[in-house]
Amino acid sequence: MADFPYRLREDATPTMGLIVLRVDETIEDEFRSYIPPDDARMHVTRVHSGDDLTPSSIAEMERALSGAAALLPPAATFDVVGYGCTSGAALIGPDEVRANVMAGVTTRHVTDPLSAALAAISDLGLERVGIVSPYVASVAEPLRSAFVAAGITVPATLSFGEEVEARVARIDPASIAEAARNLAGQAKLDGIFLSCTNLRTRRILPELKAELGMPVLSSNQALAWHMRKLAGLGEPK
Repeated sequence: MADFPYRLREDATPTMGLIVLRVDETIEDEFRSYIPPDDARMHVTRVHSGDDLTPSSIAEMERALSGAAALLPPAATFDVVGYGCTSGAALIGPDEVRANVMAGVTTRHVTDPLSAALAAISDLGLERVGIVSPYVASVAEPLRSAFVAAGITVPATLSFGEEVEARVARIDPASIAEAARNLAGQAKLDGIFLSCTNLRTRRILPELKAELGMPVLSSNQALAWHMRKLAGLGEPK
């Protein structure tokens, strides 16, 4: 029996890769809203990460980053690959994240929630930004330091003091919103950043922005925005 003839087609839709922590239960759901399938082809891989997020577990994750990136489809031509861990990017460093990712996959651009947040803050012209983090001080502090090193004033921070990722993914969005309100009352701010890709923030961002009268950014929102920008896409419809 003769083989049936077929044609190959190159898809003009931008192609993105996303490296998600093994324990992250939030980012993929939120990304479906920020980057719908009609806007880009999204390929997801997982990187081994500890049940708790600590400096030592992040160091172990750094060593696994290239291998996780290498599990993305090798035949795809990636416009951008995102590493989905804010605290990981702060502790490892964006340059090291980029080098590790590009050692595993060929892509035009690499970004992460820290780089994305800094780009969004610059784009919005924000100078005084408060940070809400779910994590213990040893994980939360490097993010604040990274903001300060980038020239951003951080007048106040607030943390839930958690390190177990299964609990972080289940923090009530109402508690996150209340933390943002509390932070806004502590100091004069012109923006708030809700750090962590595992926090469920998408539905509360518009109401917080309207209520507090300032931009309220999240890790997932900023990362998706930056990946869209690097891939040449506009705002989602």
